[in-house]
Amino acid sequence: MNKKTRTLSFIIFSILSLLALFFSFKVEADFNFEQFFPDGDPDLDYFYEFISEFETDDNFLLVGIERKNGIFEQDFLNDFHDFSKKAKRLPFVTSAQSITLLQYPQKTPFGFTASAAVHRNRPEKFEQDKKRLLEDERFSGTLISEDANSAVVALKLIDNIQIADSRVLMGKMDSLLLSYPFENTHFLGRPNFQKEFIDLQFREMGISTLVSGFLVLLIMWFIFKRGWGVFIAVFSIAIGMLLFVGMLGATGRTLNVMSALYPVLLIIVGTSDVIHVMSKYIDELRRGTSKKDAINITIREIGIATLLTSVTTAVGFLTLLSSRIPPIRAFGLNAAVGVIIAYLTVLFLTTAILSLFKVDQVIQLENRKSFWEPFMDWFYHFTKKYPKRIFVGILITLGLCFYGMSLVTTNFSIKSNLPRGQKITADYIFFEKNYGGFRPFEIAVTAQDTFTARDYLVLQEINKVEQHLKKYSAVKSSNSITSAYKSMNRAFHGNQLSAYQFPENENDFKKYDRYLNKMPAASLDVLISKDGKKARISSSILDVGSDTIQQVGLEIDAWMKKNTDPNIATFRRTGTGVLFDKNEEYIRDSILQGLGIAIFIISILMGILFRSPKMILISLLPNILPLLIAGALLGYAGIELESGVAIIFAIVFGIAVDDTIHFLSKYKLTRDKGKSIDESLYVTFLETGKAIGLTSVILFFGFLVMLFSINPPSVTVGIIISVTLASALLSDLFIIPVLIRWFYKNDL
Repeated sequence: MNKKTRTLSFIIFSILSLLALFFSFKVEADFNFEQFFPDGDPDLDYFYEFISEFETDDNFLLVGIERKNGIFEQDFLNDFHDFSKKAKRLPFVTSAQSITLLQYPQKTPFGFTASAAVHRNRPEKFEQDKKRLLEDERFSGTLISEDANSAVVALKLIDNIQIADSRVLMGKMDSLLLSYPFENTHFLGRPNFQKEFIDLQFREMGISTLVSGFLVLLIMWFIFKRGWGVFIAVFSIAIGMLLFVGMLGATGRTLNVMSALYPVLLIIVGTSDVIHVMSKYIDELRRGTSKKDAINITIREIGIATLLTSVTTAVGFLTLLSSRIPPIRAFGLNAAVGVIIAYLTVLFLTTAILSLFKVDQVIQLENRKSFWEPFMDWFYHFTKKYPKRIFVGILITLGLCFYGMSLVTTNFSIKSNLPRGQKITADYIFFEKNYGGFRPFEIAVTAQDTFTARDYLVLQEINKVEQHLKKYSAVKSSNSITSAYKSMNRAFHGNQLSAYQFPENENDFKKYDRYLNKMPAASLDVLISKDGKKARISSSILDVGSDTIQQVGLEIDAWMKKNTDPNIATFRRTGTGVLFDKNEEYIRDSILQGLGIAIFIISILMGILFRSPKMILISLLPNILPLLIAGALLGYAGIELESGVAIIFAIVFGIAVDDTIHFLSKYKLTRDKGKSIDESLYVTFLETGKAIGLTSVILFFGFLVMLFSINPPSVTVGIIISVTLASALLSDLFIIPVLIRWFYKNDL
């Protein structure tokens, strides 16, 4: 590299770094449940139409308050009531409900009056109030726990509350709760999830960056044993990270729930590129090549191989664009761009900096054997001497893989993927155990022909469906327009519990309907559309797993089709729960589709590089095995295949091919110099085998950094990728030489 080229490189990277630093402060985090809705799905279109006529099914915040000795204590109830009223006045809250705000309608000779459900200042009535609430299906398990040791303030919020507003609301809520002597409080709802998950992402990115950075420092010191050598490597990786973050800010991209993977990916991919470049540079110096020639040879030989590995890694990530889930697509695109940024930074900046330093400032040049040489020598002789053993080992591994893959489940549950040891997880479990859970379960009702949603026959059909839902223990707290008529029927029968039923005859129904028409329309707006043609059945379902929930949904669909009259009303499941669970269906399809595209594109690249069908097969076959191993590990470990875990396959394939390219590129270069197959393989093992061994160790421990995460999907991704990439290295070192000797046995 001449002085002019080096100066130009420094100027370009200085300007880019300053711009990146400026734009990095513009990067924002975002977490919306809508991000995980599958684009282009007909159920999504129907859902948007549904909420345009009603409201979203996640516009709530539940505040659960515990008292271990029971909530029916005067001071507690007064504090709870005061909190309920003040919570209603918080920003972005439109209404509030709790047992102390609740009133029962009572029929009197003079009309209807209301009586409090809880007589806060009359302790002698507490047992009566408690019994009545716990026996009432509308409130037991929704506003009061079945053991009466906790109660909920249910806050209705504005639709689609965003992160900035969520932070304001949760901040005000925390301040308000501090003014009361409550024992334990729990939150469940969109604003709490938004705030906690975004805070989690920043925390995870910070921890993974620090731990990965420390790991890189240790490895670089082990390799170079010179301060300047370590500085050059780490500085190049850091600049690549800065340029990547600046790119996110400049293009207006936001950080989402998958962003915690970016630091680990960029650091270890950048480190891998640095090691390949610097290892080649050092090998040339050890041969006595001049510094200038060593850099030129490095750029010429390793630059092309590293370009191909970067492109194949980027292709692996770009396969995620086939997903219908926007955060996965965004992750794939961003990661692919990041890989190319890391490559360009290492190739041009690292080599430019290297040219500034004397050889002994960068590394200790020793003539003793490399630490890796004995291992590579063993691999070379083993593959030459025992090819049959290797084939048998492959067949056994394949058998274990196919069995493990048969155990993979997509029965995704929210609980198993929440951060470990965090309040948000404890809160979620509290509501799952004591209340109706978090997952919405909505059924849209459309009145047919001349019927309206408040006609007696339509409401009979709705009531039929609601009664059927009660047969499923996972489905909780069903609510619809029929609840108003059931409550009216109960009021007309002295508020007897058994009278909470839909009116048995049309005359009673019409009588109740006249009373309901006198009530404010707003109380029914959330249950009936403005044109009166549509209604909703709103329920929640416990977090029993997406496959289980889907099976329940299909059973309900079949029952409704068979037992309701489509000439009166039609029923269709909808809501965020349906859309979340559909994600898991698309994940399986997108994985296969994406990998198929990746294999096709990489086959073309291999064909361009090696111009031989045999070499294409040799390069691809060892990289199919690690994918099978990744799938098998999911099955044996009982890990659910969900969106966060699905990216494993793109990462594994994209990175695993890198070592293969470096190995075969070196083999081809050596063969082109006239050496025999065995001589070329031996040279490749000693030179490139060392580099891919070292980079694989870095990748292995780099992804294991994710063990420090409190987010289970991140831990899973880290472990599975680390183990799988280790298997990819072994596949290259064992399988490629055997395949080369087998395909080219006539040339031996």
